[in-house]
Amino acid sequence: MVREKIYATSNPPAPNRPVIFDADICNGCNTCVEACDADVFIPNPDKGKPPLILYPDECWYGGCCVAHCPMPGAIKFNLPLMQRVRWKRMTTGGHFRL
Repeated sequence: MVREKIYATSNPPAPNRPVIFDADICNGCNTCVEACDADVFIPNPDKGKPPLILYPDECWYGGCCVAHCPMPGAIKFNLPLMQRVRWKRMTTGGHFRL
């Protein structure tokens, strides 16, 4: 029986990156892979490396991957630009969104 090698690679880069992994902190435990509701990640075939982001456009930006990560600072949540915009009231200095 002939065994085929199957490779998993990321999709072409999208304009959005839902999360940014710090490879120096991430230990490759894949807790974020299991916690993700949208199945954006798959485990990295190289042990001890951050998961691969296969479907960045499918991210719901819920943050469960960051919340469940046991290594603080290993995952940085990267909201889309339109969700990062805040307005500031000149009179009170309070921030708000439209």
